[in-house]
Amino acid sequence: MGESLRELRERAGLSQVQLAARSGVAQPNIAAYESGRRNPSDAMIDRLRSAMRPLPHEALEQHRDELKALAAEFGLGNVRIFGSAGQGTDNASSDLDILVTRSPNVGLLTIAEFTIAAERLLGVPVDVVTDGGLPEGHPILRSAVAA
Repeated sequence: MGESLRELRERAGLSQVQLAARSGVAQPNIAAYESGRRNPSDAMIDRLRSAMRPLPHEALEQHRDELKALAAEFGLGNVRIFGSAGQGTDNASSDLDILVTRSPNVGLLTIAEFTIAAERLLGVPVDVVTDGGLPEGHPILRSAVAA
């Protein structure tokens, strides 16, 4: 596995209790895996690694300014967040829903390229929606908050 489970957990800045809450694995089991009393299956290792990734709102907090600058490089502005991360209910399986305003010359390929670049920057899945096609009063427009 390379780094030990404990090293990975500590690098993620999580306690065993926090990892247990995120992964759904009982804290005593995590302690047993870390101490070597139990050997986790490959599937369990994958589950725990997934739970150690930052939550979308945490990734945004760490890279907010970089994300806005990245969006500007792609001709996108007015970066807002909606969905679970915007509501503070995101979890380890959530993505970061981003609402943007595109410049007139920005097409679908550019938005796709921005999505990939944002995922690399943040380390979480990203979904990008442009506001130009949403009707006034759309739920996404009503719930989006500034990034």
